[in-house]
Amino acid sequence: MIGVGKIKQYSNVLDKPLSKGKQEVSLSAFAFLFSELVQYNQTQVDNIAELERRLEDAGYAVGARVLELLCHREKGNRRETRLLGILSFVHSTVWKVLFGKVADSLEKGTEHEDEYMISEKELLVNRFISIPKDMGTFNCGAFVAGIVRGVLDSAGFPAVVTAHFVPVEGQQRPRTTILIKFAEEVGALSLTRYSSTQRML
Repeated sequence: MIGVGKIKQYSNVLDKPLSKGKQEVSLSAFAFLFSELVQYNQTQVDNIAELERRLEDAGYAVGARVLELLCHREKGNRRETRLLGILSFVHSTVWKVLFGKVADSLEKGTEHEDEYMISEKELLVNRFISIPKDMGTFNCGAFVAGIVRGVLDSAGFPAVVTAHFVPVEGQQRPRTTILIKFAEEVGALSLTRYSSTQRML
């Protein structure tokens, strides 16, 4: 019979290879599911800060799993050990897998050495959101901030990650900036790794 070949049998689902498969998800399906996630969490909280925290927690779980998957697929089970390396990994690889494109920008904070910012002109989770006036500065980008925190924490770079709206002159909608503030031990650890690398060279 045409088109019939041997199909490899796997005794365990864990033995199956993690192929890339189809990497696109219907935008309308994602928008519907994300809307349901926001609405459900909205019924469980009393204030905006708590709602953003719950969205961040949901994103954190996604980020931890995304790191595992991408390290296995893209890096042959190797994890990034350099601060700038992990930031570049989030800005490019993680963003491209999640949103189909590299983030608009990755910048170092000017006021603090341990702060970095990933900016997106039109973050997908905020694109179709209309925020009522009584919800003030509510930002669905908290979900993406949670994803970034999940990736960083799981990679050994603990950080506080928050989402902020930043007005842009000449544009009706503000851009979303994901602010990453690394824990103190990350700076010390990065210097130690850098020194070790220099000694090995």
